[in-house]
Amino acid sequence: MLSLKLQPAKSLAQKAVARLRQAIIEGELPLGAFIAEEMLAQSFGVSRTPVREALNQLQLQGLVVIKPQVGSFVFSPDAEDIATICQFRIILEPKAAELAYHRDRNSVVTEISTAILGMEQALRAKDNVAYGRADTALHEAFFNHCGNRYLQESYRLVAGRVAALRTNLSSPIDVQTPLSFEEHRAILGFFQAGDFAGFTSLMTAHIANSGQTYAKALLG
Repeated sequence: MLSLKLQPAKSLAQKAVARLRQAIIEGELPLGAFIAEEMLAQSFGVSRTPVREALNQLQLQGLVVIKPQVGSFVFSPDAEDIATICQFRIILEPKAAELAYHRDRNSVVTEISTAILGMEQALRAKDNVAYGRADTALHEAFFNHCGNRYLQESYRLVAGRVAALRTNLSSPIDVQTPLSFEEHRAILGFFQAGDFAGFTSLMTAHIANSGQTYAKALLG
């Protein structure tokens, strides 16, 4: 008889994936940082096997780069990679938002309103990580309710990297200036009104501006 019993190592690996993903997205492990397997294993209180499996999974998500005979590193995008990610988002996000509007408008408005409240609180506290979390939640709301699993799966290809770029590169700037926050409030306004010409125009500019912020921050 086929056994579908879950193996403990798998569970440990998934826990390691979740914790490492959080550490990368929230800047505990900076972009380009070396990831020491032995140190992580000791910190987690596990063998190196689940740590290696976690790193392999994070490599598939684009958050980790594994260099044979060298080691594992947090991803470090270049200008071309950032431009490509932004182009990808510009194509996907307006369509996901339009589908979500027709499928579950009220839930999206609730999620975005909650995210904007979180951003406002983070601005007052000058909390880069909290701002990044709320920013990510706002953009993910469209995909959460678009009802198209292929769009959702496509977005997951870049979601972790985008979240990490926000926290590491743009949130420190966004919490010092109201521009990004005001754009998010305007995005909500266009969505509520069902004005997708205005929504697409603003979202395109918003994502493009974010890309420029990322690129400038990488240059120091």
